[in-house]
Amino acid sequence: MPASEAVFYALLAFSLTPWASPPATLVLGVAFALLARAPAPQKARSLTKTLLQASVVGLGFGMNLSRVLSAGARGFVYTAGGIVFALAAGWALGRLLRVEKTTSYLVSVGTAICGGSAIAAVGPVVGADAEQMSVSLGTVFLLNSIALLLFPPVGRALGLDQTQFGLWAALAIHDTSSVVGAAMKYGPDALAVGATVKLARALWIVPVCLATAARTRSKAKIQWPWFILFFVLAAAANTFCPSGARVWELSNAAGKAGLTATLFLIGAGLSRAALRRVGVRPLLQGAALWALVGALSLALIRAGVVRF
Repeated sequence: MPASEAVFYALLAFSLTPWASPPATLVLGVAFALLARAPAPQKARSLTKTLLQASVVGLGFGMNLSRVLSAGARGFVYTAGGIVFALAAGWALGRLLRVEKTTSYLVSVGTAICGGSAIAAVGPVVGADAEQMSVSLGTVFLLNSIALLLFPPVGRALGLDQTQFGLWAALAIHDTSSVVGAAMKYGPDALAVGATVKLARALWIVPVCLATAARTRSKAKIQWPWFILFFVLAAAANTFCPSGARVWELSNAAGKAGLTATLFLIGAGLSRAALRRVGVRPLLQGAALWALVGALSLALIRAGVVRF
C-alpha cells in the first residue's frame, strides 16, 4: 500500500474517534488533498454522499419528534423567503460580474438551498457540462469550508444563544455537513435546531428542480431527498419507543462520528485542479451572495424577526 494511501486511511480512522472534531477533520482532509491524492476518488465521492445521509439519520435518534416537526415547519417558511432572496440576488450579482449564465445559476442555487447537493440535483436539469459543475461546486465548497470554521467563533463573539446560532447556521451555511458540524461545535440545542431547519431548507431542492425543469423544458430525473423522511422516523423512534433508548443513543453517537468522518472525506476530495478551474468571477459572486445571505439572516435573527 502506498504511503499516501496509508496516511489517508489512518486519518479517516482518526476522524471516527472521540478526539476528532468537525472543523479539525475538515482541515485535515483539505491538507491531505493539497499534499496528496485520495485513493479511488469516484468511490470516495459515492461513500461521502451515503455516509452523510446515514449520519443525518443517526442524528435523528437523538432528537424529539415534536421539536423536529415544529422547527421543520418554521424552517420551511423561513427558508422560502431566504431562497427567493438568494436566487434574486445571485442573478443580479451574476449579471453584474458577467459570470457565465449556467454557472451563475448553479452557484445561486447552491447558496440558496444546500450547496453541493442542490448543484448536483439542478445541474442535469439545466444541462450543465462538467466544467460548469466543477466551477460551481468548487466555489460553494470553498465558502462552505470557511463557514464551518468561521461561524462558531463569530457566534460566540456576538453572544448568540444556541437556538439563535443553530438557526443562523441553517439559513446561512451551504451544505448540510457543515451546518451540522458547526452546530455540533456550538452545543446540543444548536445542533437540534440547525439540523432540522437545514433539512427543511434541503426539501426545497424538489420544487426548485421542478420549477427549473418547467422553465427549461427539461425531462431530467428529479432527485428526491428520501433520507430526510428517515431522519423524521428516527426522531419518532427516539420519542415514542423509550425501551430502545440504548440503541438510539448508540445510533446517535454513530451519526455524530459518521458526520465527522464525512467532513474529512469532503476535504480530502478537494483537488488543486478543481481550485484552479473556479476562477475569480464565480468565486466573487459566491462570496458576495453568501455574505449578503449571512448578514441579512443574522440581522433578522438578532432583531427577533426570525426566531423560535
